[in-house]
Amino acid sequence: MSHKIAVIGDKDSVLAFKMIGFEVFFAADANEARGHLDDLAREDYGIIFLTEQLGIQIPDALERYNQRITPAIILIPNRTGTNHFGEERFAENVERAVGIKIV
Repeated sequence: MSHKIAVIGDKDSVLAFKMIGFEVFFAADANEARGHLDDLAREDYGIIFLTEQLGIQIPDALERYNQRITPAIILIPNRTGTNHFGEERFAENVERAVGIKIV
């Protein structure tokens, strides 16, 4: 089975992902991001990239999907740069998966 890949974020940060074949969804605030995330999770998406700036605003949604195998929610910086929220979340997930802090 093949899963689709989506990207959620502000237009300036995610539009380029469309050129490499990802589905792109624009979100200007937490409510739009949460709505797209919930819609995509009900479909056949295996990976959803979400800008850190939106992810930090919807920790409840991230935690809910953190308990599931798919979709994998991966936080990425937006056009203005990173706030390191994605890196911290990744390190926590790795630590939970292997039982030790390696990142």
